[in-house]
Amino acid sequence: MAFMQMTSPHAHRPGNTGHVMKLVILATLPGLITLSYFFGPGTLINVFTAGIMAMACEALVLKLRQRPVMFYINDYSALVTGVLLGLALPPYTPWWVIAVGCVSAIVLAKQLYGGMGYNPFNPAMVGYVILLISFPVEMTQWAMPRTLLAEGQALTGPIDGLAKMWFATPLDAYTGATPLDVFKQNNSQLVQHLYDTQAVFSTGRWAGAGWEWANIGFLMGGCFLLYKKVFTWHAPVSMLISLSLMAAMFNDGGSSNSGGSPLFHLLSGATMLGAFFIVTDPVSSATSNKGRMIYGAAIGILIYLIRTWGNYPDAVAFAVLLLNFAAPFIDYYTLPRTYGHNKARRGTEKEAE
Repeated sequence: MAFMQMTSPHAHRPGNTGHVMKLVILATLPGLITLSYFFGPGTLINVFTAGIMAMACEALVLKLRQRPVMFYINDYSALVTGVLLGLALPPYTPWWVIAVGCVSAIVLAKQLYGGMGYNPFNPAMVGYVILLISFPVEMTQWAMPRTLLAEGQALTGPIDGLAKMWFATPLDAYTGATPLDVFKQNNSQLVQHLYDTQAVFSTGRWAGAGWEWANIGFLMGGCFLLYKKVFTWHAPVSMLISLSLMAAMFNDGGSSNSGGSPLFHLLSGATMLGAFFIVTDPVSSATSNKGRMIYGAAIGILIYLIRTWGNYPDAVAFAVLLLNFAAPFIDYYTLPRTYGHNKARRGTEKEAE
């Protein structure tokens, strides 16, 4: 989830949390439509299923806590968490995997700490990481994009996809390696040769068929949120810049040891989804503009390090959760000047006697 967090003095403007959350959901549509075009309706079904399950978990816990259910459901924060989790999962993820992810995100990562505004970690990323560690097979069954299908072969339809999702029915030619998987497993081919011989790259333009356009879709949604001033530019832009700089530093011209070009990293995996819809969560990130820049830059560096030398091809969730740990530390050293004082921290420290 993502919305504007302002430091004092407060400027009032129309809108509430529910309105902002609806803008966030609206902004995910370009990426969601692109994913559905290239990989079939599986992601759309994921988002719908995860959204319903997330709101059901929220309502159940609120009922148990004797809190007004509709008052909190109407802020749409649980729905946003479900949407983001559904977008991050492989198409047609089994329903029980989605259910575990929603329970982890809403119950463990959000309500256990007191609900919205009190969670130290991004709920959607907590749910995703728990699923990735617990169900590695289900979490790596990514559908092949339409550009890689054999002649006469169609994308998986909603009926077959639902059968796989709800009854574990196997699908022929369903899965394929993602661009990040292919690149990470390469240990002998030059980058250009890899791009020429691997269909996932040769049928794309910059960073792999389907994935590059999905990232552009999420970039468009992120620009829309920036235009609406839902969040500031500091965290997402600094994340993308640091990731690009790391890729440029270790891009050795295309040897078999190359970590990939900046464009490859920017348009692969969950980069743009993470930059504009995950990193911008104000509850679990740094609060000041300077702090957000440090927070975003550190996430970009970690994404590259884990992608290149770690065990997981995509690293947005792990990088975000690690920096959620560090956010209070960043805040401590980047507090903005308190209103009415000339220097930073004057409002939080005792005057010298």
